[in-house]
Amino acid sequence: MSVSRARNGTRSAAGLGAAALVAAAALATGVAATGASAAGAMTTYLVVYRSGAATNGAAAAVSAAGGHVVANYSPISVVVARSTSIDFAARMKKVDGVEGAVATARFATSVGGGGAADATGTSAAPTATGATTGAVPLGDSLSSKQWDMDQIHVGNAHAVTTGSSSVLVGDIDTGLDYTHPDLAGNVDDRASANCVGGAAVPGMVAAADDNGHGTHTAGTIAARANGIGIVGVAPSVRIAGIKAGNADGFFFPEAVVCSFMWAAEHGVAVTNNSYFADPWLFNCKNDPEQRAIWNAERRAIQYAQKNGVLVVAAEGNQADDLSHPTQDQTSPDNIPVPLTRDITNACAVVPVEVPGVVGVSATGNLRMKSFYSSFGTSTVDVAAPGGDSILQRTAAAPNGRVLSTWPAALLNVTCLPTRRVVDASGATYCYQQGTSMASPHAVGVAALIASRTGLSGSALAAALQRATNPIACPADVQPYAFFPATDGGAPQQCQGGIGHNSWFGSGEVDALKAVS
Repeated sequence: MSVSRARNGTRSAAGLGAAALVAAAALATGVAATGASAAGAMTTYLVVYRSGAATNGAAAAVSAAGGHVVANYSPISVVVARSTSIDFAARMKKVDGVEGAVATARFATSVGGGGAADATGTSAAPTATGATTGAVPLGDSLSSKQWDMDQIHVGNAHAVTTGSSSVLVGDIDTGLDYTHPDLAGNVDDRASANCVGGAAVPGMVAAADDNGHGTHTAGTIAARANGIGIVGVAPSVRIAGIKAGNADGFFFPEAVVCSFMWAAEHGVAVTNNSYFADPWLFNCKNDPEQRAIWNAERRAIQYAQKNGVLVVAAEGNQADDLSHPTQDQTSPDNIPVPLTRDITNACAVVPVEVPGVVGVSATGNLRMKSFYSSFGTSTVDVAAPGGDSILQRTAAAPNGRVLSTWPAALLNVTCLPTRRVVDASGATYCYQQGTSMASPHAVGVAALIASRTGLSGSALAAALQRATNPIACPADVQPYAFFPATDGGAPQQCQGGIGHNSWFGSGEVDALKAVS
């Protein structure tokens, strides 16, 4: 459930009657006041004005069309509105300056649960060791289970720095458990917010996690080194829970726009984005509705980037080549039967395909690409541990998955029994896998770099891509033949050289390199 606040910025109209208000709005916007529209269910809309257009008349226009303003994001010329009028969008499209108006409720891509990244296969026998050469172990009670941190030399890096409290990371996710003993000391209440309704409701209580996914990603980034449970990549930085995903793991467009606007204006250095956020998994810009939402989300992300925010995003779990997409069988996935459609490069995924966003693919404990991880020459910048329960189960990673924090209240609800771990202190954890788990590792490394250097934005992105260990395309891709692209069934093929390729980008992140 979400809470929203109307923010329309209108002047008092106490002296005007209802008829006068409608007439005044019609004159101001060019929309004829033709009477009340037929009523339907309350629906949320993005109203996208032309780039740079003023939105100070939006409240009157929205009212005349039979709706009300939820939030007016004037820096990017985007308005979030709600209406029960079935012709609200059609009427708003006639308003001067509006380039698109689209309902958002039927569009979303859920995180977690099901799909290739949740597979439980057992085809790979454990090997003697995983990829942990030269690692300095971490010291908390469950650190022996953190193969992922050993693999990217987090313990070694902590001898140099554990991060600075001056660095703020925004975890745009399903919220986080601000009471978890591994997170409580690092959560920034002032910078946290619930954006699910399209307008920010401030505070960590409002941003409480009701899914579990956000608490997991937050722990990978910033779980404290306190003797309890696990240790995050950057355990001394501050973290803000920016809740964009609801209890079911859906990230609707109005929440995504709100989240980036919030991050831009609250001192966030880097955001983690372990989700997809479009009407469809692939958002096709030649469709007016999809283009309107693409433009709104892209503008919000670019606004954050202009304010110095580094945006890091998961590549996805469809085993698909995002640089050469052919078919989308996933979208929209909040209906019983998703549609199947042929697609081209005119269709893109948000956030990972927005210019300037650092895309992260997933590796397992053998430093191979995870069987489910999507990829692409133009989209993958770095790789990071995300787990692999089929091809890369090792002695260090017996189930192949990544362990991180989980809300105690949800442990027996949203974490499967075989993946639950309870520390001796009673703190709760869950094993998961996915590019959702890879992205926060890269974010944590970026936070360490920012702590040491003060870099931000594109300079921080460049430094992150240098703090990697290159991985060449494999000579044998036969193990991946059993895992074709979820969308279209194309075989997985790696392209490029060791300096940069479609599976690993510049390579797997290395925390020690980041701080050396």
